[in-house]
Amino acid sequence: VQLQASGGGLVQAGGSLRLSCAASGHTFSSYAMGWFRQAPGKEREFVAVISRSGGSTYYADSVKGRFTISRDNAKNTVYLQTNSLKPEDTAIYSCAGGSYGTVPATYYYWGQGTLVTVSG
Repeated sequence: VQLQASGGGLVQAGGSLRLSCAASGHTFSSYAMGWFRQAPGKEREFVAVISRSGGSTYYADSVKGRFTISRDNAKNTVYLQTNSLKPEDTAIYSCAGGSYGTVPATYYYWGQGTLVTVSG
């Protein structure tokens, strides 16, 4: 499975972006999908995860209520709707496929990230 994230950009605080992650291959629906982010000088951190069917989701406390993860298995794509963005949300956002979890080690496939920059 190959993953490619897109949709990042420069946005003012309070704004929104919709990130997408397109997957190649025929096994997309076999994997839970997660979003992680890494800010400059910081470790990668978990953002959100969605189950294989899309019926279960889980969020980091820092984004709960502002971000929404969703997936379209027919399009082999997972999304991250980011609202009410804050400068501290600035990071490279990456998608990953694997088991339902919050730690990077549970994911088998990683895509290249997309940069989100939030100006204050």
